[in-house]
Amino acid sequence: MAETDYKIDDTVDITPLVCPMTFVTAKAALEELEIGQVLRVHLNAGEPMQNVPRSFRDDGQQVLALKPSDEGDDTYDLDVRKLEEA
Repeated sequence: MAETDYKIDDTVDITPLVCPMTFVTAKAALEELEIGQVLRVHLNAGEPMQNVPRSFRDDGQQVLALKPSDEGDDTYDLDVRKLEEA
């Protein structure tokens, strides 16, 4: 799905955090949104990039995209649509 197909409703930066706080913080941000809204999670490569998308899927949410960020560093943007209350 191309980014133009949806609107980013909120963003959270979890790059300063380490596991398990990466997903805990991202999940808390998603809980603030309404069902159908989209959260962009700015995260580091490595463990967060592997674990956070998987945890959202396991939680019943829709992962829309995971792509290198526009920052030009080793970070990524993960877009998640809230499908159900966690």
